[in-house]
Amino acid sequence: MVEEVLDTRVALERLIAERGENYADLSRLLGRNPAYIQQFIKRGTPRKLDEADRRILARYFGVEESVLGAPSVGTLPSRRIRGAPMVVAVPRLALGASAGPGSLDEDERAAGVMAFDAHWLRGLGVKPQRVSIIRVDGESMAPTLSDGDEIMVDHEDDADRLRDGVYVLRLDGVLMVKRVAMGPRRDRFSVLSDNAHYPNWTDIDPAFVVIVGRVVWTGRRLV
Repeated sequence: MVEEVLDTRVALERLIAERGENYADLSRLLGRNPAYIQQFIKRGTPRKLDEADRRILARYFGVEESVLGAPSVGTLPSRRIRGAPMVVAVPRLALGASAGPGSLDEDERAAGVMAFDAHWLRGLGVKPQRVSIIRVDGESMAPTLSDGDEIMVDHEDDADRLRDGVYVLRLDGVLMVKRVAMGPRRDRFSVLSDNAHYPNWTDIDPAFVVIVGRVVWTGRRLV
């Protein structure tokens, strides 16, 4: 049993290295704290992967679950599954953007996950490990975004790549989703509401705004 656990850790570490992943991002995909995968591989805590975590990791890396410690079926050796969908569990954060204060600290706990095809996410131009889902609160971005919509935020697309578009940002301590419009000077921009009944902030000094990430996708329930 000890040897099997060690083999699982070695196999997972090899997969991480081959894909160019890192421990913290992979842990967040599971809705775990950023140190979870590193502690499993380096310290043996937990002793073995949770069944749900193992399933997500196996589907993400495109390998059989037996590679990551599940009981093998029959006598076939473990192998990569050709054509298997690489599914990413994107965390849904327990936050609302645009109508109240919030936090996106490194240890922010997920309220759940939404599964997406990793190839589809890369087609959006994002790294699967660097996105999260946040709920829209309020109507300040209507009709583009409505109250209750789920938005996917690319945290890789931050202040260093700022350009015209819809972003989640923090202004005066309030987490909000707004449209950013760049001005003629790169050291100034405007934060705009698509809904004309809500305020705009023009000619803002970037030092007063924290860019959380760019909104790259939205989903909503039809009623």
